[in-house]
Parts: sequence; C-alpha cells; structure tokens
Amino acid sequence: MQDRVAKLPDDDIFLPDFCDMRTVFTVVVVGALLAFVLVLSPVVSTAHWWRDLALNSLFIQWVALSSAGLLCSGRRWLSGLGNTGAAIASYSLILLVCLVCSEAAYWLVARPVMDVEHFITQAGTSELIPRPVPMGTAWHLEFLAKNLSITAIVAAVALRYFYVQHQWRSQVQSEAKARIQALQSRIRPHFLFNSMNTIASLTRTSPELAEQVTEDLADLFRASLGDASVPVTLEREVEVCRQYLRIEEQRLGARLSVDFQVDELPEDAILPGLTLQPLAENAVYHGIEPAEHGGFIAISGDQGSGQIVLRIINSLPRSDARSARRSNKMAQDNVGQRLRAFFGSDSSLRVTSGESEYTVELRFPYVKERS
Repeated sequence: MQDRVAKLPDDDIFLPDFCDMRTVFTVVVVGALLAFVLVLSPVVSTAHWWRDLALNSLFIQWVALSSAGLLCSGRRWLSGLGNTGAAIASYSLILLVCLVCSEAAYWLVARPVMDVEHFITQAGTSELIPRPVPMGTAWHLEFLAKNLSITAIVAAVALRYFYVQHQWRSQVQSEAKARIQALQSRIRPHFLFNSMNTIASLTRTSPELAEQVTEDLADLFRASLGDASVPVTLEREVEVCRQYLRIEEQRLGARLSVDFQVDELPEDAILPGLTLQPLAENAVYHGIEPAEHGGFIAISGDQGSGQIVLRIINSLPRSDARSARRSNKMAQDNVGQRLRAFFGSDSSLRVTSGESEYTVELRFPYVKERS
C-alpha cells in the first residue's frame, strides 16, 4: 500500500493541481467540447466536418495536455511566485505552448496537406475542377494569429475561473475554520463540574489518583483549546480519548466499562484534533448516564485499502430513560464537518442505532504527516 502524504501549505495557489487525474480528465473533456464548438461554427464548412473535428481535437489536446504537463511539473516553482506571478507565468506558458504546437502543426500537417491539389464539385454539375489553396507567409501568419487569439481568450477565461473559485474556496474554508474552532472549544459545563467534584473527592481518599485526574483534565483542555487547523496523530487522538474516559471511569465507577481495540491502527496517521473525544462524550451522556446499571463503550478500528475505519459503540438505556435526553447531534455534525474539511469526499461519518447499541463509524484515508 502506498501511503498518502499531506500537502504542504505553500501549495496554496489559485491554480488547480494539474497532476491530479480528475483535473487532467476535465482538461481533456473541455478540450473536446471546444473542438466541437469550433467545428459546429456557422462560418466553418461542413463538407468534411468529421475531418475538421479530428484535426481540431488533435491540435487542442496537444496544447491542453502539454500545458497541463508543464503546469504540473512547475507547480512548486509557480507556488513561489504568488498568485499574481503564477497567473502571468502560467498564461505566458500556455501561449508559448500554443505557438510551438501551431508551428509543429503547420509544418507537419497543414503544409503537406495544402501542397496537394484539392478538388471541389461545381454547383449543379458533377464536374470536378481544381481549386488552389492559398499558400505563403500571409496564410502562415494568419494561422498562427488565429490559434494564439483563441488560446489567449480561452486561457484568460480559464485562469479567471480558477482564481474566482480559489477565492470562494478560501472564504468558505475561513468561515468553516472559525465555526469549527468555536465548536471545538466547547466542553459541556456539566462535565467540567463533575470532573472538579471527582477531583475534590479523590483528594481526601487517593491524592495520587486525584493528581492523575487533574493532569488528564488539563491535557483535555489543552487539546480542546488547540488550533483546529493543525492535525494530530491517531496515537495522540486515542490518548486524549483515553484520558477523557479515565476521568469518567473515576466518576461513574463500575457503571462504565471501556474497551479499546485499536492496536492494529497506524499511530502515525493524521486526522483533525478532538475527533474521538466528542463522540465518546456523547456516548457517556446519552448512553451510560441515563441507564440504571450503566453500560459499555467500545472503541475499535481497522485498516485496509488505504482507508482507516474507527467505530465508537455504546450501549443504550431503556427507551423511557432515553427519551429524557434528546440529542441535537451537534458533536456528530462537528466531527463530520472537520473530516470533510480535512479529507474531502474520501471521508464519511455513518450512524447506526439499534435497540440496545448505538454505533458511529468514521472512515477516512490513511494520510501521514510529511516530515
């Protein structure tokens, strides 16, 4: 399995990643549509439209794929120029590619074809008469000027579209980051009060244990107040969840049973901070506390095909006790938003609720932080 690596921050320019297969496919499709538009234009003869379509498609794909290849290989260099410099450099590069491809098309395709006499059918008769094709420097320059003009217009529109899309995406990400930071910093007041009461009671009976609970609570607050945009390792995320559940075990005693089965997961995988802990807190609040005899929380995971799967399973109380605590699903929505913001469409959060168990399943790619 080939590990994926997180992108560096300096890749954040308005140009899309032309090394990505989906971007290349989009370039090919747009090029094919442009060829159709040029062939179906009313000013173009339809006598041999299929031949014109093939030649136009071949030329456009030459220019499009060559430009995409150069923009892919030069992305790191373009990132160092900033958005303005990258726009000027990429626009000039596309025009240069068009000029080179036009010269190649003229000498390899257009010139040899035009050197052969073409025949046209005289209107109303079957007589074939020769029609000389205009040759010379004037036609050559006209050919180059036409190709460069079309490329200049299409490239300008495309670059403008990429820039507007980049601005919109940056605004959405900024708003999402602010919203996620506010949600991440939210800890239920009742958990804080219960934790303080637990620490106070332990100071009289078990000072060492009270010190451990205090340290766990401090680490939990440190994680909660951290930067939401900075990912953490899966090892750290599991440890934060363990610390939270250790605090709750001291408060609930034998009413809470916890089982972790995450030894097979890669510890160096990264994910948004506080992904597991809010779901574990939900499990305690809605599944364990209302139950007369408590219940269990099981956290497990597995890995395969470049995907990591985490499951948080908790027991459920009777339906009458369950109805007393309605859920607004804020924690689940928060975790789902952060997963989508970090991993995109490759991640998912799925909830399954039965009569006696409640399961939250997280799926996301195995991404390692670049050292």
